[in-house]
Amino acid sequence: MTEVLFYHLQSMTLEGVLPPLLEKSLERGWRVVVQSTSPERAEALDAHLWTYSDDSFLPHAIWRVADAQDQPIILSIEEANPNRANVRFLIDNASLPPDSDSYERIVLVFNGDDPDAVAAARENWTACKARGFEVTYWQADERGRWQRRQ
Repeated sequence: MTEVLFYHLQSMTLEGVLPPLLEKSLERGWRVVVQSTSPERAEALDAHLWTYSDDSFLPHAIWRVADAQDQPIILSIEEANPNRANVRFLIDNASLPPDSDSYERIVLVFNGDDPDAVAAARENWTACKARGFEVTYWQADERGRWQRRQ
């Protein structure tokens, strides 16, 4: 069954939150697709993931590369799953893909300061529950550690 995790960003940026979440996914042996809604955002994340840390490396590529199927992390704007990922991150209000049930985990990261993002997350929560997915809600505590909330 697909597990859907909702990560509520407050006083945090996606650029600060995404790399550690991707690192944890790779540590678990998962392949990942990160879906945004614009080529510019995917390219900005591509540049960021090369430079976010001096002592860490996240092997990744954007969806247009010829060897996308070989990449552990793909940054995409499309619903396809070119690298046979078992985890899909949805950012920037990207929609749930039609094949959502083919993933072990979907991580929906939304900006808590954006009313449209909050509304979209609520709609996705309802849709995921209706499809029988296991859904959890995560919020960072005052120290920036993710806590599961009820």
